[in-house]
Amino acid sequence: MFIPQRVSMLLIGAFTIASLLHVSLADDNPPQTSRTALFKTFVDEFVPITPGSDGFPASFEMGSTAMPEEQPVHRVTIAEKFAIARYEVPQNLYEAVMGENPSRWKGPRNSAEMTSWNDANEFCKRVTNLLHEAELIRTDESIRLPSEAEWEYCCRAGTSTAYSFGDKATEATDQGKLASLLDPYGWHTGNAAGNDPPVGALKPNPWGLYDMHGYLWEFTADHWQQAYEGAPSDSRPRFSEDKDSQIVIRGGSWKDKYPRLRSAARQPFSIDARDDAVGFRCVMAKTK
Repeated sequence: MFIPQRVSMLLIGAFTIASLLHVSLADDNPPQTSRTALFKTFVDEFVPITPGSDGFPASFEMGSTAMPEEQPVHRVTIAEKFAIARYEVPQNLYEAVMGENPSRWKGPRNSAEMTSWNDANEFCKRVTNLLHEAELIRTDESIRLPSEAEWEYCCRAGTSTAYSFGDKATEATDQGKLASLLDPYGWHTGNAAGNDPPVGALKPNPWGLYDMHGYLWEFTADHWQQAYEGAPSDSRPRFSEDKDSQIVIRGGSWKDKYPRLRSAARQPFSIDARDDAVGFRCVMAKTK
């Protein structure tokens, strides 16, 4: 069929514009990252922790006198090296491993939330197997949740202050929920309205770990105990014979006021509960 030159040029122009629009849209929506690339990124983002060398103290004072559940303050010695994730588990990784993304605040690099403690442990089990299959970690290594002692050790990052950046969260002029000194390091009720940011949007602690203060509460391996009486002097988690007992979450969240974001703050959480202010980060260590 004959097409006049003017019409032909218009069609070509329209096609060109459509093509450019398509490219632009494609740039805004890149293809889903392959699972292998996600797994490699996950492994690369672990921070090696070597207690007793390289600037990592072998021991620290765990707990505080601020709250009854944080007492008694006791000395913990970490005997074995391990690695901890620089970030909380992001949603794109969680979905690649678990086949679903239950999070309320959607974003590929937003922290995964609305998961239970059992979900988090299942994630660790599955991702360990997948990393072994991809030969990205040694066969004697596994991924797991941190013990409560390991978590606080990493949050403090060699400090003994209330927060990893100092004892105070607020300036003298701050009122209400405001906490100007905390703002550069953690999301809390004074500077956040939800779990919208991607991981690592704020400053890390001295060991390069992000969102240890705020953003999301984080699961630990431990079952909840009312206080530290009888707590081990090493990094072992504490378990209860009651399989349905509460577990320990740490770090505070965007739903909490600044005192709950202290390094020593701890809270119970039902073992099968889910919340959009609770997530987790992983440890990589030698399998026991």
